[in-house]
Amino acid sequence: MQKVLVIEDEGRIVRLIRDYLEKEGYIVVDARDGEEGLAAFQRQDPELIILDLMLPRLDGFEVAREIRKDSEVPIIMLTAKTEEIDRVTGLEIGADDYVTKPFSLRELAARIKAVLRRTKGDVSKPEVITQGDLTVSTSSHQVKLSGEEVDLTPTEFDLLAVMAANPGRAFTRRNLLEEIGHFPGERVERIIDTHVKNLRKKLSKSEEPEEYIETVHGVGYRFREEL
Repeated sequence: MQKVLVIEDEGRIVRLIRDYLEKEGYIVVDARDGEEGLAAFQRQDPELIILDLMLPRLDGFEVAREIRKDSEVPIIMLTAKTEEIDRVTGLEIGADDYVTKPFSLRELAARIKAVLRRTKGDVSKPEVITQGDLTVSTSSHQVKLSGEEVDLTPTEFDLLAVMAANPGRAFTRRNLLEEIGHFPGERVERIIDTHVKNLRKKLSKSEEPEEYIETVHGVGYRFREEL
């Protein structure tokens, strides 16, 4: 059984999530503030974290930053805020998805399944993709650039694997979301821009921001065909 850590200070929400996810077959543990959440993460070693943005003692942004220092465990942000900047900030520091309150428990469970499926490498791709100095291994979930390992979040990895396996193909944001099992919808497609920005930064060997992933104006993105 897969273990989910819920870091949320509202007891009612925790109980609703726990009851629903346990019926879906998950083990659910919870923490009620940021510091307790970090301690639970170290102690429980969960497969996925549901992380509220507004937490006592240590907010969700800080918790995510601390976790990302030494772990790529999938993180789904849970927030009552509707401002796009908060969602973008969460994705920039390594969250894989977000759900805005009030939310559907059924949708939350579907997003958990999708993120876990991507994390386990179940998205159909060749086992090893080599493009220039870049090697992407879907079997080991490992990326190397000029022989050096590159640390990516699960969502960043899946986006890179999809594009690198199809050099020269232009993907819309909706295409990419569907390829990796996300849920296209109003504004949701814009999270691709944040993930691509992060990927470019991590894959950069020069001052050229589009060294590997090119912008196709009016469409989306493509992996450069000639490297």
